[in-house]
Formats: sequence, C-alpha cells, structure tokens
Amino acid sequence: MATQIDIGISAKDRKKIAEGLCRFLADTYTLYLKTHNFHWNVTGPMFQTLHLMFMEQYNEQWMAVDQIAERIRALGYPAPGSYAAFSKLTSIPESEGTPNAREMIRQLVEGQEAVVRCARTIFPIAEKANDQPTLDLLTQRMQIHEKNAWMLRSLLED
Repeated sequence: MATQIDIGISAKDRKKIAEGLCRFLADTYTLYLKTHNFHWNVTGPMFQTLHLMFMEQYNEQWMAVDQIAERIRALGYPAPGSYAAFSKLTSIPESEGTPNAREMIRQLVEGQEAVVRCARTIFPIAEKANDQPTLDLLTQRMQIHEKNAWMLRSLLED
C-alpha cells in the first residue's frame, strides 16, 4: 500500500508538474540521442572541435535525464523510460540520415532551444504551486541549454 504524499503541493499540481516534466524528460533524452548520434557521425574540417563539443554536451545531458526522472518520481509519478513513450512526448524531430556538420549544428541549436521552450511551459505551473525544487531544476537546465544554443549558433556565423 502506497503512502500518501504530503510535501505541500496539491495532488492536482503535482500531476500537472509531473506531466510537464515527462515532456521535458522526453525532449532532453531525444536531444541526448541526437547529440550522441552526431558525435559518432560528424565529419569535415571541424571534426575534432565538434566531436569533442558534442561529447561534452551529451555527457551533460545524460546526467540531466536522471535528475529530471528523479524529480518526477519525487512528485509521485512514474517517469517515462522507453523510446515509444519518448517519441510520443518529445517536440524534437528525429534526424533523417546523416546530415553534414553545419546541418548537425543547426539541428542541435533547434533541439537546445526546444528544451528551453518546454521548460518555460512548466515554470509557471511549478511557480504557482510553490515547487522550488522543480523551479531550481528548470532554471539550471534552461541556463545550460541556452548557453549550449549560443555556443552552437556561434559556429554557424561567418
């Protein structure tokens, strides 16, 4: 028999926040997969730079999926954990084939920004519910993804 959760956030608000975090987890995991794929398959004159940058980013994203999933669990809900679940929840499209390095960068900028936009949709719900741990997690994640988007975007400028 499960024990009632009484952390000062109503069941209704916990459910809404957890649903948002499930989408956030799906976007983060999808971006992780795409970044790892591009790390393996990047070619061209910027190979070394991009190979290392993508590795740094996917390693950081890998740690983030655990934090997000654990927050969902702390709110009392199961975290999605399958490709099927993630594909239904994510806003980030899969990459077709093996794009060139410039297209990889462009897609990763879009992915980083998509994760930030998703976080922003959860923020007001968590704020209204006085859910500081979720707000803290979202703020940290938004900061990282905005910085990554900026760094990637700068590579597209001439």
